[in-house]
Amino acid sequence: MVTKLTLEYDGTDFIGWACQPGLRTVQEVLEHALHTVLGETSATGEPLTLTVAGRTDRGVHAWGQVAGYAHEAVDPRRLNSLLPEDVSILAAEPAPAGWDARRAAVSRTYCYRLLTRRSRSALERRYTLWWPRPLDRDALDECAQALLGTHDFTAFTPTETDHVRFERTVLSAQWRLNGDTLELWIQADTFMRHMVRILVGTMLEVASGQRTFAQFQQLLGGRPRVEAGPTALPHGLALASVAYPTDR
Repeated sequence: MVTKLTLEYDGTDFIGWACQPGLRTVQEVLEHALHTVLGETSATGEPLTLTVAGRTDRGVHAWGQVAGYAHEAVDPRRLNSLLPEDVSILAAEPAPAGWDARRAAVSRTYCYRLLTRRSRSALERRYTLWWPRPLDRDALDECAQALLGTHDFTAFTPTETDHVRFERTVLSAQWRLNGDTLELWIQADTFMRHMVRILVGTMLEVASGQRTFAQFQQLLGGRPRVEAGPTALPHGLALASVAYPTDR
């Protein structure tokens, strides 16, 4: 038996998703709660561990992360009673035999949020990047449209990487204005480490007049990382949702 978990978390005080010895991670606190309820052995007799749809980095949040484990489903209320306040299980449901949270996913959607007003926010400081400087909205929209389709995103991931394939297919990309908050919503088959944050950092350079749209387009042809812009800070980013074939 396999269980699919849907969860949300505030990534501020986590090193990231994946377990790291002696460090606080989302996987570590969630597996600890599962072990308390189910024990440390899966239904197949192997160690009870989680697979995940997308590994988030330090400081990155999730509104609709998906993880799975090989054991019976547990009432989310029971797990939440054992979890810290910055993690919450939204749903726990049986999944088909052999289902894997990462390999079964057909796409992921991320959202990066900018606070564009002149005054900083005391309430949104953990979840939005404050950007009080002028931005060319048309340039941002043009960059987002250029992302659609399949491109080589070598320029948008760290040079030292375990990735062996750098092509990704972007299914949708759009900047949306929500009050004082400007949000990049981007959906792709898969993402590479730091990919969204480097895209945002580079698009902000275009929208600030520091590089041209033509230069941005050239980066989508597999240019080296050094030619792209900075990596935007992590706290503005959230994994919004994960899609599976059964969701269609």
